[in-house]
Amino acid sequence: MSILRLEGVHREVGTFVILDSIDAAIALGDRVGLVGPNGAGKTTLMRIAAGIDEPDAGKVSRKRELSIGMLSQEAHLDERFMAAPDVRTAVRHGAAHLEAMAVELEAMEHAHRATEPAYEELQHRFESLGGYTLDQRVDEALSGLGFSLADVGRPPTSLSGGEQTRATLARLVIASPDLLLLDEPTNHLDLGALEWLEDHLRRRAGSLLVASHDRAFLDASVTRVWELRDRKLTAFRGDYSAYHRQRQERDALAVKSADTHAEQIARERELVQRYRSHRKFSKMHEHEARLERLQSEQQEAPRETRKLKLPGTGLMGGGPIRSGEIVVRAEGLAVGYLPDKLVARAPFLSARRGDRIGIVGPNGAGKTTLLRTIAGDLPPLDGAISFGHGVQLGYLAQLRAAGIPGATVLDALLETVPITPGEARGYLARFLFRGDDAFKEVRLLSGGERSRLELALLGVMPSNVYLLDEPTNHLDVVAREAIETFLLETPATMLVVSHDRRFLDTVCERLWVVDGGAVAPFDGGYRAWRAAVSDGWTVASALEQEARRLMPAAPRAAGRGRATASSVGTTAAPSSERAAASNGHAGRRGAGAAAAAPVVSPIAAGSPVAAGSARLATPRAKGPKLSKDAYRRQREAMDAELTRLNLRKNHLELELSRPAVQANFIELRRVSSELADVNVALASAEDAWLSLEERAP
Repeated sequence: MSILRLEGVHREVGTFVILDSIDAAIALGDRVGLVGPNGAGKTTLMRIAAGIDEPDAGKVSRKRELSIGMLSQEAHLDERFMAAPDVRTAVRHGAAHLEAMAVELEAMEHAHRATEPAYEELQHRFESLGGYTLDQRVDEALSGLGFSLADVGRPPTSLSGGEQTRATLARLVIASPDLLLLDEPTNHLDLGALEWLEDHLRRRAGSLLVASHDRAFLDASVTRVWELRDRKLTAFRGDYSAYHRQRQERDALAVKSADTHAEQIARERELVQRYRSHRKFSKMHEHEARLERLQSEQQEAPRETRKLKLPGTGLMGGGPIRSGEIVVRAEGLAVGYLPDKLVARAPFLSARRGDRIGIVGPNGAGKTTLLRTIAGDLPPLDGAISFGHGVQLGYLAQLRAAGIPGATVLDALLETVPITPGEARGYLARFLFRGDDAFKEVRLLSGGERSRLELALLGVMPSNVYLLDEPTNHLDVVAREAIETFLLETPATMLVVSHDRRFLDTVCERLWVVDGGAVAPFDGGYRAWRAAVSDGWTVASALEQEARRLMPAAPRAAGRGRATASSVGTTAAPSSERAAASNGHAGRRGAGAAAAAPVVSPIAAGSPVAAGSARLATPRAKGPKLSKDAYRRQREAMDAELTRLNLRKNHLELELSRPAVQANFIELRRVSSELADVNVALASAEDAWLSLEERAP
């Protein structure tokens, strides 16, 4: 039995038709996904279904006393929500009917009516609706959607827009309406919250209509799909993956049928002309009748959806050059905000040429902070970041600057590169800014349009390393698939922050996981990481295991007073060192990004060198052969140590050549002493490097 039915629903804005003769129905327990490109009318259809807007024509029928809850992207417009004293109370108000029943039960108890049948009936109804577990469910929803104990006590007015949306979603979960309407619910949710919401939606008994571009979320949450396309609605059975297969098959069949129909029309026209020329009028009239019938049944192939066409080369400067083997490395890195707001530490991170690395973790863990630090937007609080030879960065920020009033899309591009308006419009067309779209004001663009503009500006200059922060935000499925295809085909290295699990699973081969104030690499894709987490993998355990692996037993036993692996390179590298690294003068052994094993350097850039005599005790005894993986990891770490020591040596030698240092006896003695210690450490590291080579597989 249908609880909601749309019959001939028609909606126009001005002269533009958004919805044309929409017929659809939702039954009790249905879980329906609403898909379609940006601007297809998904939000309009949901507002009509919820009764917020009325159709221009057609009819909307709802079951009597049907309760409907819709996720509003403008939670701050809900006066009752914003007036609550704290987030927990605002969410609890979602079950207002249970709160009213609890008040009534309490009043009956105070009136000594607890023995009456009316009290017993009300209590039974209160229990069956989950009244006695309401507080538990409120806490579970808030925790599952990423709110900490401190957050739930804050007033709703102090929340950000994303936090308000998550709190509104929690309130809808508690309200548990007969029909739940969710418009892009995955915005502002991290991976843990997404998985919690999917599990809740699978278990709830009510009906669901959800509009989303998150393919993994739709696969996990819906059993039917409605597609809005060319102002029409088509229903499909199954989850998103099933819909995608059915849509491709239907499109292929429609194209083939249209081609066959066009061939038949062309054939009949040819026969009409032939019989007319031969003056066989009876045959001519027969084929004219066939031609007229075929033309009345004209079939059109489905219009191809406009797709992003990402350029393989930059608009200016041609294609990117080939970078060095090690593209980015970080050691002892601390990221955060000045003066002393530490967000996360990364003992060792390294990206090789061609790597596609996803940066994942909970909201607020420091993913964007890490990426901004690598991009140079934020200075490192501690440690060092260096880049390989020939690195050309392309950075797509998550938070985009507000558009200048009056500036158009075309103006934004022309201000970036000196090209003609014609060339600029041709380039913008690849990003779906065609015709008058190029003259839209930047400040008035939708989220999807702004994302496409940022992608266009990113492609202006050639890049061989892409730093992408939520590149699929606000983009529809077609645009997301275009980005996936481009990133799979490009030889560029990629570091990407994303919550789009299908995107991560399709594109990224490795992960950097940010959680609990630390960053650890994970050698595998998204699915492998989630499986490992289920088996107990954590960032802390991964870093502890890596530290034990890089620290052999003998040096640990004899290393009193010696720095540990996590302390290597704990001071931000001077700009001269970073410049040397980016120019390819990092040292003869290549590049890496971790403390070397078995040599552990206590030297920090810009700080005095601890006693280096202990390094001379590193043995040259030939040990057993290493596995390929162990050798690769230790070789990377060793190369990183040699690179850092060579950089420090070069820096100290430059210091010695400065007249100000030579004229100051105390400073001259300090620099000379540190240089001597660096030379000792460098000799010991080279000796350890040779020992490692003897154990190569």
